[in-house]
Amino acid sequence: MTNHREDAEKFLLAAKRAEIQALQRLVRSCELVTTVSDLVHQLQRERGISNIYLVSSGARFADHRQDQMHCSSDSEGGFRQLLHEQYLGPGRYDSPRDMRLLNGIAYALHGLDELVNLRRHIDAFEVSALESTDAYCRLIAGLLSVVLEAADVADDPEVTRLLVALGNFMQAKEFAGQERAWGAIGFAGSSFDESLHGRLNHLQDCQRHSLEVFCEFAGNVELARWQAIEDSQDARDLQRLRLMIAALKDGEPIASEISEVWYQLATARIDAMHRLENAITAKLREASRKRVAEAQAELGHHYAQLEMMKSAVWDRVPALTVLFDPEVPGLYGSATATSVPALHGQTLTHSLYDLIRSQVTHIRRVSEELEEARRALNERKLIERAKGVLMRSLRLNEEEAYRTMQQRAMEMNLKLVDVAKKIIDIGNRPGGAGETLSVAKSGT
Repeated sequence: MTNHREDAEKFLLAAKRAEIQALQRLVRSCELVTTVSDLVHQLQRERGISNIYLVSSGARFADHRQDQMHCSSDSEGGFRQLLHEQYLGPGRYDSPRDMRLLNGIAYALHGLDELVNLRRHIDAFEVSALESTDAYCRLIAGLLSVVLEAADVADDPEVTRLLVALGNFMQAKEFAGQERAWGAIGFAGSSFDESLHGRLNHLQDCQRHSLEVFCEFAGNVELARWQAIEDSQDARDLQRLRLMIAALKDGEPIASEISEVWYQLATARIDAMHRLENAITAKLREASRKRVAEAQAELGHHYAQLEMMKSAVWDRVPALTVLFDPEVPGLYGSATATSVPALHGQTLTHSLYDLIRSQVTHIRRVSEELEEARRALNERKLIERAKGVLMRSLRLNEEEAYRTMQQRAMEMNLKLVDVAKKIIDIGNRPGGAGETLSVAKSGT
């Protein structure tokens, strides 16, 4: 005859084991993000060096570029090895929630496969600095999307908040890298035209926006380290160069030798940002492994408690007490249920029900904290999707699409994410391209 009490015990333990499996996947995701962070940093350096190499027709940074390509290749090798070890083994990705993450990895790998051809074209000066920059930007964007998807599959509030903070900080650092690249092009070409002025202003605005989200979710230690970077002498010198660029008239000449000063100052700031990235990724790994250990300890505690219950005399909670408890999802009872006391003086301690109820409370707390952390992540994804709609419908590049959304948000007195939702909704309608055009042009 089936022991129904044992069934409840088995499912209680199964729920905790499922949580441990989810946390173990989270550890893998944190290790993946760490590897992606290093690879992105190496590719950002390679992009900036390649720009100066191209604009100077090979006169500058030739040896430096060769050294950097070796660093990038080593980092890429580590990335690919981790993917094989953690995601391609038997039973390694049995969760449906990993689908988008794995697809993002596939896209990033496809881009990395083309990197060797891009380098050959740069060697032969068959691409311009502008084309080279765009190619590296697309490759890095694919890798950063992996970080976003890794954050989306996280089920722990502390780790999710750190992942959201890190993802936005990495995006800010990527915008800083693009600013370094485009600034180097302007200096190496000895002038900044109106288009380049606008691009640099846009990239500085994007950095500020990403850093605002980072500051919302980062801890006090990370915030203090970021403030120290911004207060550094290198950052202040870089800001002076920014102001000098902004003061230049369209096409006004400037000494090309300043390109190396610009590159060194921008690189010093980006390298400092990467050190902070490393600190956050180390904290991520520690936090995720700690949560696995805690969950495993809780599972052991559940086993021990259940064994004690079987070997000792415990007060058993009457079934009506369980059914009248409004705190358990699905067991809401009537409007007066909250006033029903435990029957016959029974307590809710040291019982199977007590264990189940504590796990319900834990799950509810985790869900509420996760909802807050994922809000920023979902907003980021909506903005990226809306940019894609505008790029396809109106044949805009990424920068033009983002600027269009910013302008509409100001004109309509809406948040950027609200404009993104309107664009996505219209884009999903049959024949919505015309309406998308209307929103983009008039803000209606």
